[in-house]
This record gives sequence, structure tokens and C-alpha cells, in this order.
Amino acid sequence: MPTEGNAVVTWFGEHFAELHPLLQRLHREGGELIGEVELRYGQGLAGLLGRRLAARLGLPTGCRRCEMRVEIRHSESCLLWSRRFAGGQRMDSTFVPHGHFPAGHWLESTGKLSLELGVQIIDGGWYWQQRRMRFLGIPLPAWLQPRSEAYKCIEAGQYRFSVTFTLAGQGLLFGYSGHLRPREA
Repeated sequence: MPTEGNAVVTWFGEHFAELHPLLQRLHREGGELIGEVELRYGQGLAGLLGRRLAARLGLPTGCRRCEMRVEIRHSESCLLWSRRFAGGQRMDSTFVPHGHFPAGHWLESTGKLSLELGVQIIDGGWYWQQRRMRFLGIPLPAWLQPRSEAYKCIEAGQYRFSVTFTLAGQGLLFGYSGHLRPREA
């Protein structure tokens, strides 16, 4: 049975059991994952904007593959992710739950940017559904918002992560994906 006092377990409620057992464990206990990810950047203006945004978030822009580490922690009130690409600067995100699954959402804050994200569970995986985006707390109009597609699932016993940002009319800004494994103690 899920532990009490954990924002993720509480937000999902009885639906927590629909997540793959490895995702359940990660979100009961927290942990650190490590592995190689592929970095992708768009072409033209989208690529230029994507590289600038990615650099501000701590992603390397001069390579196509790099090591990624992500530490996942929980509290009663939020989910905390700390990502590090190629040993560079940390990119911290705080996810605050609102309501409960399936109608509720999470508010992810990373620096000056915040995303309102719903969740779908598909084949035991956790798929984020972007609803709104804010910059400095100001809602961005839909036509100006980069769109994110992100998920985590289990493939061949490893954690598969994928995050992609696109801009309407421009295409891919940037994305990263790969298979991560728990860091050995």
C-alpha cells in the first residue's frame, strides 16, 4: 500500500496502483536515476530559440548525447525534480498538486516558467498533458506558448523519459529522451 504523506500518492489516490510497479516504487521512495540521453534541437529560428532556452535550463547545446542524472524527492506538499545534464548546472523543478487524478493537475515551476499539467496513465506510464503556461506568473496566450510533450514509462526494466518542446508554426525547439536506471548506492 502507498505510504501516507506523499504528494504523488495522495494526488493519484486509488489510481496510484495503475502506474507500473517501478514507477510506483520511484514515487513512494524517491531516488536518483542516471543514463545517457539524446538531445535534439530544431532547425532555423526554432532551433536558435530552442538552444537559447535549453542553455538557460542547463542543457548542453554542443552535443547530441550526454549523461543525465535526475534526483526525485517527495514531500507532503510537492514533488521535486533536480536534473543535471553532462555534469553541468542543476535544473530544479517543483511540482505542486492541485485537486486529484484524473481531473486535477500539477503546477511545475522551473525558474520563471510554470506549466499547468494534467496526467494520463497509459499502459502504466505517466504522460503529462500541458494545459497552460505562465511566464513570471502571467498566462501566455495559446498561440505564443511552446507546447510540451513529456512522459515517463518503463521499457525493458528501465525508466524511459522523453521531453519535447515545439512552437506552433516553427516546429521543434528542443527535446531530450533516453533510458535511465537507478543509481547504484
